[in-house]
Amino acid sequence: MRVFLATLLPFFATVALAEPATAPPSASARVEADLRRMTQELMDAVAPGHAEVWRRYLHANMLHLDENGVVRDREALLEELKPLPAGLVGRTEVDKFRVTLLGDVAIAAVEVQEHLDYHGQDLRTRFRFLDAWVRTPDGWRLIGQHTSAVLKDPPSIRLTRDELCAYAGVYQLTPKITTTIRCTDAGLTAEREGRPAVTYLPEVRDMFFAAGQPRSRRVFMRDGGGKVIGFGDRREGEDVRWQRMGDVKM
Repeated sequence: MRVFLATLLPFFATVALAEPATAPPSASARVEADLRRMTQELMDAVAPGHAEVWRRYLHANMLHLDENGVVRDREALLEELKPLPAGLVGRTEVDKFRVTLLGDVAIAAVEVQEHLDYHGQDLRTRFRFLDAWVRTPDGWRLIGQHTSAVLKDPPSIRLTRDELCAYAGVYQLTPKITTTIRCTDAGLTAEREGRPAVTYLPEVRDMFFAAGQPRSRRVFMRDGGGKVIGFGDRREGEDVRWQRMGDVKM
């Protein structure tokens, strides 16, 4: 038996060297996993209004900037955490999560998917957070959060070709800057010298959008008789106004 075991020892040693144990996760990976778990706990607490979960993870000096630009401190944010009203059922899932570490500070870029049953209608909204976490003797605490909604294109409507061609024309921003708008079967194309043509789709009558540019709208203006006389390039409520100078050859 001893001779048999002696002959097997080199074999076991070779196997041990050839198949080392899996390396433990790095410190940054462990932190990222912990913060992702804690962030999901915070999301799970929103719909039922479990403020105690947020109270546990929020730093005493926490500041929160929401998607509407409202700034709240810790107590004001906790006061906002109430159960969803009757008729609303929701949940939020952490989808994307990335962390960078600097000493006892962790910055997390987070994207979440919100599912909301709004009186029988299914609404889906995505949000992004930029979270600042600080390591304390009691563990990681959230000290800052900036929330933004992930914008998406609106649905487009169908206008007749005659309705669309009413917008066709040459429009002027300055004597040296003009754009030419033409109608198509589905929407409008705008061509400005030195730039590629852009397609615009109707959101409602007189309001158009370019796919992939949800922050801006092109809003057409009419005179008292209903004729299109210009448009405004609208972004964040501010209009850059263009004046219609004439028709365009179709």
